[in-house]
Amino acid sequence: MTVSLIPLPYSADALEPHISRKTLELHHGAHHKGYVDTTNKAIDGGKLADAELNEIVMATKGDAKLFNPASQAWNHGFYWHSLSPDKSAPSGKLGQAIDRDFGSLDELNRQLTEQAEKHFASGWAWLVADG
Repeated sequence: MTVSLIPLPYSADALEPHISRKTLELHHGAHHKGYVDTTNKAIDGGKLADAELNEIVMATKGDAKLFNPASQAWNHGFYWHSLSPDKSAPSGKLGQAIDRDFGSLDELNRQLTEQAEKHFASGWAWLVADG
């Protein structure tokens, strides 16, 4: 088995004007594909050749040659599915937790942006609930 480039869950122009077709095609068709290709080359013939992408990421922490492209391939897949052409805001328990812990969605976005700008490479930041 090899790692596959997942298809986008929407058309390449679905996120315009926020993310252009050109940007999406570059990041999906070149960057994401490059991470998938590099991961496949690195696992070819090895003990992880038949592993799922998440297994490869978990098994290779500390091995930058394989962990970096595998984790970037995973990150990109997560990222595509975190975006939507339909505008929405967190609601329910998540919305309440954001208001409680950050004061507002605007403040959460400000803090995420600040953290992402400090980050090496892609500048991604995730909000993760523990538990």
